[in-house]
Amino acid sequence: MTAAYVKPLMIDIDKPKVDMKAEDCFSSQVTMTDWQEEQSAIMVCDEGAVVSALEKSRVNQRLSLQDFKALISPAATPYLEHMAKESQRLTQQRFGKTMQLFVPLYLSNMCSNICTYCGFSMENKIRRTTLDMKQIEAEALAIKAKGFDHILLVTGESERKVGIDYFEEAIKVLRQHFSHIAMEVQPLKTQEYERLNALGVESILVYQETYHRDKYAKYHLKGNKSDFDYRLQTPNRIGDAGINKIGLGCLLGLEDWRTDAFYVAKQLSYLEQRYWSMKFSLSFPRLRPCEGGAEVNSPMNERELVQLICAYRLFNNQVELSLSTRESAVFRDNMLALGVTSMSAGSKTQPGGYANDDKALEQFSIDDNRSVEQVANMITSKGYQVVWKDWQQGLTTA
Repeated sequence: MTAAYVKPLMIDIDKPKVDMKAEDCFSSQVTMTDWQEEQSAIMVCDEGAVVSALEKSRVNQRLSLQDFKALISPAATPYLEHMAKESQRLTQQRFGKTMQLFVPLYLSNMCSNICTYCGFSMENKIRRTTLDMKQIEAEALAIKAKGFDHILLVTGESERKVGIDYFEEAIKVLRQHFSHIAMEVQPLKTQEYERLNALGVESILVYQETYHRDKYAKYHLKGNKSDFDYRLQTPNRIGDAGINKIGLGCLLGLEDWRTDAFYVAKQLSYLEQRYWSMKFSLSFPRLRPCEGGAEVNSPMNERELVQLICAYRLFNNQVELSLSTRESAVFRDNMLALGVTSMSAGSKTQPGGYANDDKALEQFSIDDNRSVEQVANMITSKGYQVVWKDWQQGLTTA
């Protein structure tokens, strides 16, 4: 077992922090922009803007948000091969030929929100469960046996059932087995993120789902998640708490994927300027079948997903790009060399999925059902190194 680890708490405990006001956060920038105008600006980008962005990338010049718009526009479609080659070059230049593997560990499917696209939504008639510490220990042992040292803790959003006290107890159990713990749970207060930081949590993922303020209310009908601004301000609270890494993303398929992707890039730029010493990651969750169904208003095909991933890499050669088992095995294999830096493998999307595989508790169905060993073998067969722990290990031995 890995020795228990406690991260130094770099705050003044006599002066608790107050969460930022809306005008100090990214939500003010969203308010000052118009969704329809940004969408139109992307769609009217021409070939010249695409060529200009590609040339800037070729000479290692930093791309602007306007360049990013061009790269995700329809005008960039004929240049996808050029984008893929450039994305590969930049990724190998920064990360080498490595691929980090992680696995999600679902602790609970309890949820107090009603969201129209989620299998855990409170209105769905599914069996609910929250793992106790004995069950978490069993999950940890099953996951560790597969070789993982990097886990992502996931829950539904139920502060009453799975709040900060529960998280602290669970992390103390898991710290005995894993050196890298990330979390994707409900938005918390700054002081609560500080408590997680003190326990050694390395990264927090929070997806806005969609940045379309008006349409957001259509998908989030009840619960704390219906507060658009509070969720949008969450990365600021994570940054203020000193967490090492922030993960961003949108749920591809809810609204126009190009416009949502632009706002993700805009928020990434904002956060990098404000929290310049932190690391950042982006994920690309496309809507998948789940209990209750899901309305896909803006379908995204695989070619468009390739375009988006490459566009993010050209826009930012430092950001980590993650691809989950939502996507097919063939697609993930082909994306290995084109910009992605981390993948999940052998994923279960239900509490207790590794020690006791009960599919009735799934949040959504996955597409890549290969075993961890099969994914790892695929990666090495393509000349890449599997990184089980962290980037430092992979980069020093690549």
